[in-house]
Amino acid sequence: MGFFSNDGARTGLFFGATSGVITTIGLITGLNAGTGSVVAVLGGIFVIAVADAMSDALGIHLAEEADPNATAAHIWSATISTFLNKFLFALSFAVPLLLLPLDQAVLASLLWGMIVIIVLSYFLAKAQKASPIMIIGEHLGIAVLVVVLSHLIGVWVSKTFT
Repeated sequence: MGFFSNDGARTGLFFGATSGVITTIGLITGLNAGTGSVVAVLGGIFVIAVADAMSDALGIHLAEEADPNATAAHIWSATISTFLNKFLFALSFAVPLLLLPLDQAVLASLLWGMIVIIVLSYFLAKAQKASPIMIIGEHLGIAVLVVVLSHLIGVWVSKTFT
């Protein structure tokens, strides 16, 4: 098991990957609806990959430091794992934008994001000995809500400010 037996690394994987997916699909959906610009969407992904990954890593770092039972090794493992997972998962959404027309890239990104959420949710449910269908449904529901709201915000911004 190695990496996954480390609580800090596991925290960073689940938090970083989930945050990377949800934040990035929201950004892609909103910027696409608001601008229709591959440059804006791609730029947003790169900013998310760096700035938001660092922000989330610091947030996890502080949250773990607030736990009086957390060791320095656990804290740093969670911090580094959160940064790396958020950074890599957010960057993975740039691939469709570099290979496909914008509309197809957005759909491919949404599909990729939902697959990641399903896989993470499945492993989480198995670890908790819970129903994978219920956990996956709950997490996909939240992801879809983010996409819908982000799209509506992008449309609103475009109509209001252009």
